[in-house]
Amino acid sequence: MNGNLQGTPSRAEIDEESRRVRKLRIVVHLAMNLIAQGQLKIEEAYEMVAAARRVAEQLFPDKGDTFDLIYRPRFQRLINEVYRLQ
Repeated sequence: MNGNLQGTPSRAEIDEESRRVRKLRIVVHLAMNLIAQGQLKIEEAYEMVAAARRVAEQLFPDKGDTFDLIYRPRFQRLINEVYRLQ
């Protein structure tokens, strides 16, 4: 029963999704680290967030809202802290 049931993902599908999740985590981690260094202009920091969202949408089409729910608040808190906003 390795993915033979309708709706049950195959091992290959699970591995592929795991690979995409790892790639997104790396992109988000890298973007957050670059922003945390504080050497970017604030506009560049926001562009970094937008670029990370584009990667997320490429990896997981139609899941931009999920990115906004999970990652955007983290990025916003970091930007607020680094650039002393609010």
